[in-house]
Amino acid sequence: MPRPHRRLASTCIGTVTAGLLATGAALAAPEKEQPRGSDIAMGAFLDSGQSGVSRIPQLSRWLGGKEIRVGHTYLPGDRWARIENPDFLDAWAQWRRARPDRLFVLNVPMQEHNEDHVPDREVARLIRAGAEGKFDHHFEQLAHKLVELGVPDTVIVLGWEMNGATYTHRCAPDPEGWKEYWNRIVNTMRSVPGQQFKFDFAPNRGSDAIGWTKCYPGDDVVDVVGMDSYDQAPGKTFDEMVSQPYGLQQHVDFAKAHGKEISYPEWGLFRHGDNPVYVQRMLKWIEQHKPLYHTITDYCPHGVWQCKQNPRSAKAFRAALAPERPDPVVPTPVIPTPVVPTPVIPTPVVPTPSIPTPSIPTPEVPVPSPVIPTPGLPTPGIPLPVPSPETPSTSPSPGTSPRPEPAPVPVPEPVPVPSPAVPSPEVPVPVSPDPVPVPVSPDPVEPSPQLPAPESPSPEPAPEPVPSPALPSPQPPVGPGPSPDPVPVPEPSPVLPPAVPKPQPAEPPVNSTEWCVPINFGEWLSKLVGKQSVCVKVGWGEDSGFWPW
Repeated sequence: MPRPHRRLASTCIGTVTAGLLATGAALAAPEKEQPRGSDIAMGAFLDSGQSGVSRIPQLSRWLGGKEIRVGHTYLPGDRWARIENPDFLDAWAQWRRARPDRLFVLNVPMQEHNEDHVPDREVARLIRAGAEGKFDHHFEQLAHKLVELGVPDTVIVLGWEMNGATYTHRCAPDPEGWKEYWNRIVNTMRSVPGQQFKFDFAPNRGSDAIGWTKCYPGDDVVDVVGMDSYDQAPGKTFDEMVSQPYGLQQHVDFAKAHGKEISYPEWGLFRHGDNPVYVQRMLKWIEQHKPLYHTITDYCPHGVWQCKQNPRSAKAFRAALAPERPDPVVPTPVIPTPVVPTPVIPTPVVPTPSIPTPSIPTPEVPVPSPVIPTPGLPTPGIPLPVPSPETPSTSPSPGTSPRPEPAPVPVPEPVPVPSPAVPSPEVPVPVSPDPVPVPVSPDPVEPSPQLPAPESPSPEPAPEPVPSPALPSPQPPVGPGPSPDPVPVPEPSPVLPPAVPKPQPAEPPVNSTEWCVPINFGEWLSKLVGKQSVCVKVGWGEDSGFWPW
């Protein structure tokens, strides 16, 4: 068993060893790389007025949703009226107020006619006039305008690129006077109630016309030390741009020495054309040194979005700034379970040959109900009942009258007329002394009820038959029957029986008359048998032997 003091020593040695290992691991671990599109305020100069504001969301979409937090524009340097009271600041102020984390950057010239190539002698005179306070009221007016618009915290890039040889507000003709003039402007604008401005001192990269450190106006009137850096000389490579005098490295060091934030108000492509290496290196530099903001000048030849002549640089710009997708967790490539689309073998929708169901218009042939015209045939003269031997009667029964023909006139039944059949040659029996002679047919051959009686040869009445003691035979039907084939009957013999004198009353009966009624058999039957008529003599007195019904 180890001794207690040795155990303590072992524990101490182990602890020290673990500490050394941890320190070594920390030293060996690579510095964690910043994510793409980090939260450094980024923007672009897209245009000075309203159109510049409206293009911001379009640039954001082009960058895959990257938030554009910096709105950057310039005041025109043509005349004082447009410097102290610009007419397009309202749109920018509105954009800035929409989000508290946005930044409005405004480049302000220190002189009018700022790009008119004014000679050094005139520039020196203007610098002295400004240092003496001749132009203070213009900057005071501008400060009031910005506060009234609700953008009192505007970043003012005053007298930018003062170390160059271009602008009228350049520093080289009188560096000391220039610094005094800068102080005058800053103090005038800060005197306006409500202001919270930040003043950005932003020279060109490199020595240019004068080393920019010689124009630095002092820490009390500078809030940010900026630098404009385009892909141009001095320096051919990005490393030269970093290490040259008054270059990128000196800029960072100078700001740090003065306790100031840095910025890159303008940067972009230029003399070396479409140079994606410059874009990549510049963005990496910005990411490393964390400026307050940076804005690329986005018009040709400097830009990458609105300028289409730099496609490779544009691609590099987007790759570096577009928000990083949470993709390392490669979304298990939802290899769409090959929903082998159950080969929707298109059920050969044999297009049911849309044989347009021949909309055969159901011929609405008005099928007339077969109104079979009830032939206007006279109901075949159903023979009126003739007195049978059992019930002799001299008048027809009213219940057995034939169906009335179309002619509404009732046909009175005639007194039995002797059949036109040939009378029997038998000698007629003398008339019974009975005053009422009963005419009897001389045993005529009973015709078939279907056969029609032949037409009488003449309408003349046949001679009265001699009464026979025999009972009267049934009367043949009055009028012709409907049979279409009448059986011809032989012409009656011309020998007539001797006329039996008919007892005539002393004078004709008072109420006797003779009716002749035409019988209508219908059109087609009339043509067959001819028109017929029946005459009946009816007596209405006692002696007539006939009583009406």
